[in-house]
Amino acid sequence: MKGVKKAAAILGGTALIAGAGSAYGAYTLYKRVIPRQMENRVDLNEMADMAQWEEYKKIIHANKDWLSEREMEHLTIKSRDGLTLHGDYIPADEDADTIVICFHGYTSNGWDSCSSVAAFFLREGYDCLVVDNRAHGKSEGAYVGFGILDRFDCLCWMNYVNERFDFKKNIVLYGVSMGAATVVMASGFKKLPKNLKAIISDCAFTSPYDVFAHILKRDYHLPEFPVMNFNDMLTKKTAGYGFKDYSTLNAVTKTSIPILFIHGEKDDFVPTEMSYRNYNACNSPCELLIVENAGHAAAYYENVPLYEKKVKEFLNKYL
Repeated sequence: MKGVKKAAAILGGTALIAGAGSAYGAYTLYKRVIPRQMENRVDLNEMADMAQWEEYKKIIHANKDWLSEREMEHLTIKSRDGLTLHGDYIPADEDADTIVICFHGYTSNGWDSCSSVAAFFLREGYDCLVVDNRAHGKSEGAYVGFGILDRFDCLCWMNYVNERFDFKKNIVLYGVSMGAATVVMASGFKKLPKNLKAIISDCAFTSPYDVFAHILKRDYHLPEFPVMNFNDMLTKKTAGYGFKDYSTLNAVTKTSIPILFIHGEKDDFVPTEMSYRNYNACNSPCELLIVENAGHAAAYYENVPLYEKKVKEFLNKYL
């Protein structure tokens, strides 16, 4: 009952009126996903079976080893709400006119989620800035932003790049999973840097509400009401945002930035249909790549040649 009492205290008692069971379920979900998590809890089963994963690890380890030998600069900036955010800047071998800013997925960090794509971008001659999202890695923060808060941090990172390089580098945003939702949500800002040329979104969810409601139904066979309503109230009270405050669908209907949407065909954590929805709603030039046999956040590892070919063709159009 401790969780029920805690939820009721935060919500002013309304949860108990509607039912202690729903309040407890909401508080349990809240504790598992919204506060900063002290360990990486990515479920590898969402990405691949064990045989696939063994092959993926070969790609990941080779790229991490290659990156570890390169010049790297550790950076920090301040978010709009005063958090210290961390990133690693890795310059290309030659002077580059483009920098790719990479955003990782939930409970991961920039190094773990983005090392392989960063290595790819560097080999293509682009600078890379691999960041740790708020409440992840070396960045400060007590609460996960699920893209809704992180989109403002994305804008801060772009402003840092332009202050440092005096607007002389094109910017590309890349994100995977929660990082993909972040960069797509960031595309909806009215005032974006004119040198932001393209966005690559790998398995973005449309909103935290949508993805949590999906997991409630898939894993716990629970309807979204009233658990999601309580969870939303808890998050607003503590983290300062609601699950429906913003979505990728809000952003893509307003943006003019070209976006490449990528998703794994077998993704059942962030359902593949979410990228179809983003693609169909998008107001800007956009393309869609669905990678066969790929689970969540596994499209790159499942078919490296196809993934890299599509990204290169897309960027060549807009850089």
